[in-house]
Amino acid sequence: MVITMSVLTAKEIMEIIPHRQPFMLLDTIEELEPGVKAVARKCVSYNEPYFAGHFPTEPVMPGVLIIEALAQTGAVAILSQPEFKGKTAYFAAINSAKFKGKVTPGDVLTLETEIVKVKGPIGVGSAKAYVDGKLVTTAELTFAIGNS
Repeated sequence: MVITMSVLTAKEIMEIIPHRQPFMLLDTIEELEPGVKAVARKCVSYNEPYFAGHFPTEPVMPGVLIIEALAQTGAVAILSQPEFKGKTAYFAAINSAKFKGKVTPGDVLTLETEIVKVKGPIGVGSAKAYVDGKLVTTAELTFAIGNS
């Protein structure tokens, strides 16, 4: 039997990033190396408000929300550093986004964002999302650190 424990709960994530329900798209952080990488989980439920219109007969998580969940994962990684405590990570660019599979109710998204470059308040993250080990989304995310 394998027992996995979260590194951060939803409450602890909210102490790092400013997002709140219904826009906080992370349930847990499973791995965290501050300033380097974070791995998060999102359990996708039929109760997500966007499924009412996207699409009622075949619900699919919008790609922009998968990208946002990856950005929130990266924000946890970068904002976990003491020098960025209390700051906010804002989108500066989304590059090379690719969607390779659908995310539907019942899926568990594994979100990985690795910080590959930081220069002052600007950084770049390499982001990947998986469902059952299958790659469903990739993107390069550029962020700017600002005051809350």
